[in-house]
Amino acid sequence: ISFRMHTILLIQPTNKPDSRTWSDYETTTECLEGICKIFEEFLKKQNPTLQSITYDVSHLFEFVDKLNDLSLLVFNKETANYTPHNKEWIKDRIFQLLRSQAEKH
Repeated sequence: ISFRMHTILLIQPTNKPDSRTWSDYETTTECLEGICKIFEEFLKKQNPTLQSITYDVSHLFEFVDKLNDLSLLVFNKETANYTPHNKEWIKDRIFQLLRSQAEKH
């Protein structure tokens, strides 16, 4: 799958329907980075006195798993449709993204 496709993030943090929200991103990579930023904001709220936040990818995946729902719709040029992806797919792509970022540093 290309990481350069328009991507819609659907997120429902709790079981309450009114917690549903969505965001759209120009690329899947931007969306995956957005999910990491959501987690980082969550950590900042949990630890307001810390100057910097560090975490292990397992903590990020735990956060994703605890969300009531998290899905991506990724545009597929060939079919001119959006392809849905679940939490497992998202976690796999986040892992690939973070690994490639770590290799660059």
